[in-house]
Amino acid sequence: QLQLVESGGGLVQPGGSLRLSCAASGYTLDYYAIGWFRQAPGEEREAVLCISNGGRSTNYKDSVKGRFTISRDNAKNTVYLQMNSLKPEDTAGYYCNKVALPYYTWGQGTQVTVSS
Repeated sequence: QLQLVESGGGLVQPGGSLRLSCAASGYTLDYYAIGWFRQAPGEEREAVLCISNGGRSTNYKDSVKGRFTISRDNAKNTVYLQMNSLKPEDTAGYYCNKVALPYYTWGQGTQVTVSS
C-alpha cells in the first residue's frame, strides 16, 4: 500500500518540543528531496523545511529558523522534524511529501497544537 504516514504531533505548551516522523510505505524516499509542510485552519499548505537526498536542508520559513531541524534516515525510509521552542503560531497540521512534482498522495498529517 502506497502511503505517507506522519506521526509525533500533539498538544504542547509554548516553549516545548516535539519530534515528528514521516514514514513511507510503498514509496522510496531516499531518491528525493523531502519536505515538511504545514497547514493552519483557513490557510493554504506551506512548505517549512526540506532535505535533499544527500542530507542538505533548506529552510523556507524564517519564523522557524533556529528552532526546527529536519533530518532523514534513508535506511529506515523516514524523515524527521525536530521542533523546539514551539510557539502558538506553529499550530497546524504537519505533512511530509516530495518537494518536486508530482507529489505522492498526501498522508493524513499529524496535528501540532501549541497552547498553554
